[in-house]
Amino acid sequence: MRVLLVEDHPPLAEAVRDALHRSGFVVDHAGTAQEADEMAALADYALVLLDLGLPDGDGLRLLPTLSDGGRVPIIVLTARSRLSDRLAGLDTGADDYVVKPVEMPELVARCRAVLRRPGDRSSTTLQIGTLALDTTARSASVNAVPLPLGRRELGVLEHLMRAAGRVAPRRLLEEAIYGFDDEVGPNALEASVSRLRRGLEAAGCKIPIVTVRGVGWMLPREDER
Repeated sequence: MRVLLVEDHPPLAEAVRDALHRSGFVVDHAGTAQEADEMAALADYALVLLDLGLPDGDGLRLLPTLSDGGRVPIIVLTARSRLSDRLAGLDTGADDYVVKPVEMPELVARCRAVLRRPGDRSSTTLQIGTLALDTTARSASVNAVPLPLGRRELGVLEHLMRAAGRVAPRRLLEEAIYGFDDEVGPNALEASVSRLRRGLEAAGCKIPIVTVRGVGWMLPREDER
């Protein structure tokens, strides 16, 4: 899943990015409100972590835009601890309000909790036939046998499983697994799909990754095989 981190303190931003990366998230970092606006216009995010004390304005003003009408959950991550500040953040549309300093495992857990809430599109367990993916543990299996996959291959698999029965366009796959700061070669996505396909075949998975030339890839639904 792709996350937008809006945080103007570089050491904290680096710590949050590292923690989220280890948990399988793709993270884009914005250090100002303007950068956050620009990034949100270019990519679709599953979650936003939002600092309020930004150098070019109050992060609260970004909440309505970044939440996209409530479609994208927002976790406020700020040093403002007064009750009035917490109420203002939640009343403006934040899904959670975290006061700094925060332990990274707790922050990652809060991200997962927000993404699990009813009505969100991000179920934590996906399954097609014998193929299963636990998006919280970032682990896949075939016939309950662990399937060793890299972070990007897991990202491709999650996106394909969520779109089962439909073509996942190349652009959307790239947005899901690569951040703006990632160095991506012209054939990087094809390489990730190829590694995923080989891993599934080696594990005895009978679910094919179908290439739709010029468009993208897809997994058939269980009832279509």
